[in-house]
Amino acid sequence: MTRPQAATDVHPTSQALVDLVVRGMWIGSPTPELKALVDDGLALVKGSVVLPGPGAEAAVRQVLRLPAGSGTEAQVSALYEAFLPINARLRDICTAWQRRPDGSANDHQDLEYDAGVRDDLDDVHEAVAPILRRLGKAVPRLARFPVLLQAALDRLDDGNPAWFTSPMCDSYHTVWMHLHQELILALGIDRAEDTARERLAVGGAG
Repeated sequence: MTRPQAATDVHPTSQALVDLVVRGMWIGSPTPELKALVDDGLALVKGSVVLPGPGAEAAVRQVLRLPAGSGTEAQVSALYEAFLPINARLRDICTAWQRRPDGSANDHQDLEYDAGVRDDLDDVHEAVAPILRRLGKAVPRLARFPVLLQAALDRLDDGNPAWFTSPMCDSYHTVWMHLHQELILALGIDRAEDTARERLAVGGAG
């Protein structure tokens, strides 16, 4: 596989590798890019599922990692810090979409309740928009995320509640998780550090 020299490049096969590792699997017939990954030993086919192969995550870190100590890394790190409190807010809103305040499952029959949660999502969407614009300028490969998030909102407003949090489609939450994962890979941090930094960011925001 031809790997890009910088995390700002978006080679189709590299993007397929990133998507596969971030998503965890691909269900369905392999695309030409996935077939190339299989040929390179970076993906495995198990029936109708394509899975990351040995070395896939390490290869993705190589693709996405910003040069340590660079101006781009410093810029993205600052934007990531601004992203973290909004990430915590989105997590709470997703919980509210899935569960009522009494802990029962939200069956989406209470339109007034759902509209209130949807309004909260709009607040998050507006808050993260300037961060995403600056991220897209710093790392062009990230410029696709505002488009994907808006597409999920449009599907949600067409009347399908799955486009808020379902893992079975490119829902708002699914796309957001992919963005978050790409950020921590670009900065070379792990989930434990990410959690600790979010805790500090939320505490500082409060």
